[in-house]
Amino acid sequence: MSGPRIFCVANQKGGVGKTTTTVNLAAGLAQIGQRVLVVDLDPQGNATMGSGIDKRALEATVYDVLLESTTVADARRRSPEGGYDLLGANRELAGAEVELVELERRERRLKAALQAAQADYDFVLIDCPPSLSLLTLNGLCAAHGVVVPMQCEYFALEGLSDLVNTIKQVHANLNPDLQIIGLLRVMYDPRITLQQQVSDQLKAHFGDKVFDTVIPRNVRLAEAPSYGQPGVTFDPVSKGAQAFVAFAKELVARLG
Repeated sequence: MSGPRIFCVANQKGGVGKTTTTVNLAAGLAQIGQRVLVVDLDPQGNATMGSGIDKRALEATVYDVLLESTTVADARRRSPEGGYDLLGANRELAGAEVELVELERRERRLKAALQAAQADYDFVLIDCPPSLSLLTLNGLCAAHGVVVPMQCEYFALEGLSDLVNTIKQVHANLNPDLQIIGLLRVMYDPRITLQQQVSDQLKAHFGDKVFDTVIPRNVRLAEAPSYGQPGVTFDPVSKGAQAFVAFAKELVARLG
């Protein structure tokens, strides 16, 4: 396949570790020699801040790229610790929803912008907001696949069926390339019986779509964003960091 692998990190349930997954997978991929761009499509800008970039000080963001007033090459910034590039976001992006509605090719603008920079990257990871919005649609239209971080909890499977339906609709109407690449179990605690049961259910239902790597519940991963860096670089020997590097290797091997 020519050009980078473009993946959305998405789950319509909030608080499942999408941003943690995005920045740590990016840092893990960078560590094993991949050229990575992270696209922060969430107006909260958590992936931006978690990559060590002040969202308030950005001259250009993904908002400007979507409105085609700048390019990916001009708007991207380097994550100082993470070793990857970032197309940042801030509150301004919330207004893009309203402005995009009026525009032509409104759900394909990110795809077009990424095509112009595709020679620079092996992977593009898009951190999507939890809602199904025009921003998320831009991510899903640009992507080849979706990586779904999941907590093994009682309501997790409900949220997953919503996401699967969304992906089917986008696949049918807007992006025939789109598919689920895999489900990543995050914040996992094997001592909790329910989590093991849900994990077993996931494997029974989705088979080899469930990644082998499991990301444990890990304090260091949770602390890292407040220091403006991914857990992978913040505490490389922590279990969480090691799990994300293992996940990066598994992902590359799967795509083989």
